[in-house]
Amino acid sequence: MRRLTWRPVTLAGSREETATARTLLFDVPGWPGHLPGQHVDVRLTAEDGYSTQRSYSIAAPADGDRVELTVEEVPDGEVSPYLTRVMEPGDQAEFRGPVGGWFVWRPQSAAPVLLVAGGSGIVPLMAMIRERRRVSSRAPFRLLYSLRDPGHRYYADELHFPEPGLDVTYLYTRSAPADWPRKAGRVVLDDLAESGWPADFEPDVYVCGPTGFVEAAADLLLALGHAPDRIKTERFGPSGG
Repeated sequence: MRRLTWRPVTLAGSREETATARTLLFDVPGWPGHLPGQHVDVRLTAEDGYSTQRSYSIAAPADGDRVELTVEEVPDGEVSPYLTRVMEPGDQAEFRGPVGGWFVWRPQSAAPVLLVAGGSGIVPLMAMIRERRRVSSRAPFRLLYSLRDPGHRYYADELHFPEPGLDVTYLYTRSAPADWPRKAGRVVLDDLAESGWPADFEPDVYVCGPTGFVEAAADLLLALGHAPDRIKTERFGPSGG
């Protein structure tokens, strides 16, 4: 097994996703590549030697020595406020990774794919969508993206006109647009039944988001008859940000 070590990285550029989220593009010399769904550990070290680290999902397929992350600011956090509001091109940090080998999509698979995202859980699922496009996969994808309100949509322009074979459904929990066909509220059985794949299609299912969201969605998928071994979950909770 390859031993993971820390490597220096430099911020090459960034863009705003929402009022509280930022996508960052890093130059990572010697990057070994990664699979969609994997993540990296990010370490920041202050001038006095104090260091702290957090894990972040990778947002896009491997692109040579460049790695893309999308980070949501956590109020009173140690790492995310620096990444989202302070870090500028040329600034450095350290990466360790890629990490994870189970919550990944491999483009050799032709099975239908169901992606269920809660909030910033869209990030590793977006890497899968982008990898599908990059390799011109014919596997059909469906994305159910649950978020608080339209102002919290990541990758809004990119997902507004999805490519053929990708269906996108937004589910708002707090505030939906005035003309939206579904009332704001949590994901329920009918949402997954109507916008997901039928269980007898045997789709590969990826669910990512806060712990409560992931557990609820997984229970609903099981109730719809999806096989437990085809449901892969990735959850996150309070970590200090």
